Amino acid sequence: MILLLQMIVICLVLQWLFARWNSLQLPKLGEVHPNPLFPAISTTQGEASYLSVLIPARDEADNIAECLASVLACSSQGWKFEVLVLDDRSSDRTGEIASGTGDHRVRVLSGRELPKGWLGKSYACAQLADAAKGQWMLFLDADIRLRPNALEAAINSADAKRCGLVTGFPRQETGTWLEKLIVPLMNFSILCHLPIPLVRGSRDSRFVAAHGGFMLIHQDSYTRCGGHAGIRSELVDDMALARAVKRSGDPVALINIVDYTDMRMYHNAREVWNGYRKNIYAGLGRQPLLLLGMLITYAFLYVLPLVLLVVASLTGQWTEAAWALAAVLAGAAIKRICDASGKQAIWLCFLIPVSISCLIAIAVSSWWGSLPGQGYEWKGRHYR
Repeated sequence: MILLLQMIVICLVLQWLFARWNSLQLPKLGEVHPNPLFPAISTTQGEASYLSVLIPARDEADNIAECLASVLACSSQGWKFEVLVLDDRSSDRTGEIASGTGDHRVRVLSGRELPKGWLGKSYACAQLADAAKGQWMLFLDADIRLRPNALEAAINSADAKRCGLVTGFPRQETGTWLEKLIVPLMNFSILCHLPIPLVRGSRDSRFVAAHGGFMLIHQDSYTRCGGHAGIRSELVDDMALARAVKRSGDPVALINIVDYTDMRMYHNAREVWNGYRKNIYAGLGRQPLLLLGMLITYAFLYVLPLVLLVVASLTGQWTEAAWALAAVLAGAAIKRICDASGKQAIWLCFLIPVSISCLIAIAVSSWWGSLPGQGYEWKGRHYR
């Protein structure tokens, strides 16, 4: 048992070193520079200083007013910008509220009926892109809140990139316990497993990460990659679009946007469960062996040490208890690096065994939802 715990500690120390190094590779919004591996690609001439902010909204009456207010309060460094909201056949007052801003920069579009073969958000985004005037398009979720300098920083990134896709993970606000346990694991999964330099420095489409809440893409790059029409049936649309951009030869940049954005993705345990259940298995390419390997690894590294610590302490095996405690603290140290990157509370890192246990349960349910006759429910729509 001691040998197993020693091996776990060594693995966790190596993981800590990688996560620490990886976190330092993540540039901030506004600080993205051209990449020599992706020389500038010619872009269409026209309104080079025009930005389209595109917001797909389905049943977002509780969010859309604050989202629009935060966007309209942004400075834009001399750029013109428009805000397009697509009311995606909402059953609440989303469209009415969005239309009531009284600002000439805001246009509200009525979403068309979902065609066969399309998923809801991709079709909403495709309609927004068709109506957009700007050379750069910023897709935002309705639960995003921008800081006053967010658009200016995005514009600086756009000027530096000249083409391609810029995306990042907003600072997550959490309320309920399952939100606090699960939502910050987004940063954890990226910093622990995805080499950040390979996202922006490699042409390999396997090295991508994206957050659909903040996707800044050039019109030409959007066209070259096929846009949302090319990923119309993909359940995890943000990752699919990022891969499509890379495959088309344009760069993808993953950046840190926590200083410029706030977001509360979910508001209760049910939403957390259904949201992650819909995305986890699809995000892994629906590969059962990959999912199984990930869950076993997570269980051994982050859950087993706490179990062994409790058992060793109760039975008086103090050497085993010491090694188990070292493993538990090493896991917490890894989580803290990731939480610090996302500006999460310090104490959350000590709950990583509980977070991973909950994640395992949701991941198993996500796999179950892929089986015939099952599926996923999200915002009144059924997905398979």
